[in-house]
Amino acid sequence: MTKKEMFAEIRNVVIDNAEMVAFIDHEIELLDKKRTSARKPTKTQQENDAFKADIITALATADVPVTIKELCEICPNIAGLTNQRITHMLTDLRKGGQVARTYVKKIAYFALGNENDVE
Repeated sequence: MTKKEMFAEIRNVVIDNAEMVAFIDHEIELLDKKRTSARKPTKTQQENDAFKADIITALATADVPVTIKELCEICPNIAGLTNQRITHMLTDLRKGGQVARTYVKKIAYFALGNENDVE
């Protein structure tokens, strides 16, 4: 049962108490407003978008698929980032169909495109 449904049930139980009904109606309005509000990206998400563009550019210059370590070497803008953050950005790009991931002996290699994407 959702929070909104729970408030509706409570409202039916305390229908005689006007103050409680007003409170519950207000809470339901807040829940509706919260659900519809547009959220802007965080500062980190905006930074990641810039780094993703750098990653795409670096992969375009690479002749062969590269590991994350090799990607850091050919793209100095992301060299200071953690492997986990770079992996997250590459995963986003892969889900978007911009980057392909292949495995050779349990080592992940990344390249542009999605035709060689093997899980």
